[in-house]
Amino acid sequence: MPHSDARGAREFVDPEPQGAPFDWGLPGPGPDEAFLGELTGRRVLDLGCGTARRAARLVRAHGAVVDAVDPAADAIGHARAGHGSLPGLRLFHRALDAHLRTAEPYDTIYSAGGVPAGDLRRLLPSLATALVPGGTLCLSVPAGDPTPARPTVPPSAHPKTPAPDAWDTLLAEHGLRVEETVTVRASGPAGRNGYRLVRARRPLRVRARPRGGRPPAAHAAIGVGAIVHGPRGLLLGRHRRGTWELPGGTVEPGESLRDTVVRELREETGLRAAPSGVRLLGTLVDEAGGIVRMTVGAVVTRWEGEPADQPDESVGDWRWYSLDRLPPSLFECSAQSLTAWRPDLPIDHAPAHFTPYSP
Repeated sequence: MPHSDARGAREFVDPEPQGAPFDWGLPGPGPDEAFLGELTGRRVLDLGCGTARRAARLVRAHGAVVDAVDPAADAIGHARAGHGSLPGLRLFHRALDAHLRTAEPYDTIYSAGGVPAGDLRRLLPSLATALVPGGTLCLSVPAGDPTPARPTVPPSAHPKTPAPDAWDTLLAEHGLRVEETVTVRASGPAGRNGYRLVRARRPLRVRARPRGGRPPAAHAAIGVGAIVHGPRGLLLGRHRRGTWELPGGTVEPGESLRDTVVRELREETGLRAAPSGVRLLGTLVDEAGGIVRMTVGAVVTRWEGEPADQPDESVGDWRWYSLDRLPPSLFECSAQSLTAWRPDLPIDHAPAHFTPYSP
């Protein structure tokens, strides 16, 4: 809910004049709000808004409809004092991740120095799905600070000096297409490095990608993908190599397909199911690196427990996603199983031959 801080309203008057230029909250001059793209009539989110002076400018000067969110009560109290009566501006005192997961998707999301770079990295999965398809994300981040919070390769493999395009890589791993980056040099005292301004866009359709460049091991060419869907959404986890995927894995010798679904679901998520609560959809056949790959999609109709990361598993960070806000970078096999289940889902993936099983 919009938050008001009466104490902050009494103590604070925003000294920023209404015509003050737009800035990105870090040392050094940069482009103005034109970097955000078209704003008139667009739903915009200011993440880590502080006193909300930038958000108020976008409402007044461009006719945007802006939600301004900050987890600090004092900041929202100051924002309410300065701009609380402005039509078209809503102020929220909320945890950022909670807001991103529950709010209606936005046309544009930006963070102008109000969120630490480490927190932005942590929020990337939620940022990707909080944008409408085709929506724009703009971030200002300190120069030289793009190292992932959760590396997708062993930490020893990271160079001591991060590559200059590492933020581009991070955004691409979450399915966002980088359109432009601007490096802003800091002025003033020595030792200030300035910042990088990155603009990325969410594709109109979710696109699947391989987990890695190597083909699957020959003995692991048949596996299952478990579709767990209920009132809270679809369950997906993030592989350490960056793809989002269904619970699932390799069929072991002597196992039935339903038994494999039950075992993999328990091993990866902690959820408990019985073979009688598993409905097999059919077999998907494609190839990877010259090896024929078979995936059996399955719907889990009954389960118990709460999903949680499990020790020594390569997939974790389990989350529930609504079907109209699926994360980009779905693993190919998971994407294929999902479109076998629901052909209407907007997912692009490598072709696979699907043989449905009889009901």
